[in-house]
Amino acid sequence: MSKAFTRESDSVPDDDEDEGANTLPAGVKNYMTPGGHARMKAEFEQLWKSERPKLVEIIAWAASNGDRSENGDYIYGKKRLREIDRRIRYITKRLDNAEVVDPAAREETDQVFFGATVTVEDDLGAEATYTIVGIDEAEPSKNRISWVSPMARALLKAREGDTVSLMTPAGKRELEIVEVRYEEVE
Repeated sequence: MSKAFTRESDSVPDDDEDEGANTLPAGVKNYMTPGGHARMKAEFEQLWKSERPKLVEIIAWAASNGDRSENGDYIYGKKRLREIDRRIRYITKRLDNAEVVDPAAREETDQVFFGATVTVEDDLGAEATYTIVGIDEAEPSKNRISWVSPMARALLKAREGDTVSLMTPAGKRELEIVEVRYEEVE
């Protein structure tokens, strides 16, 4: 059968919401910090105004060269364009549903809410500091955890001095909340 009548098999699914673990629980808002919202908006602008137009130009040039079935520039360009369009749709949906919450504007409290930077001490005496951010902003390497993560869920609504329990693959851990502060998240 001619390749013209078969669906190209590529690793990019058509489902816009399939961005790995970044799915929102049903019926909840997409909370974001102002910094995370700005980064996502900048990515959208860069894709929409810079990358996509350049790629469309390359695809048009490659298509004008004739036979498209063995034209690497055309085939790769179309695949990359689908990836960019998919990411643009995903970002658009996330920004449309975003609720920006500025932790620096929150009144002083010792209770843990979205945007809090929390210092905890585990049952072995080791301290760690985590910032609770939006799903799209989570960066475990920088101790930025998503507000829907098990760690954040254990911490939310607790206060300084409270001890919370967290189930981990290694078993149950006890964490004492040492400090709660609200500051601008970069």
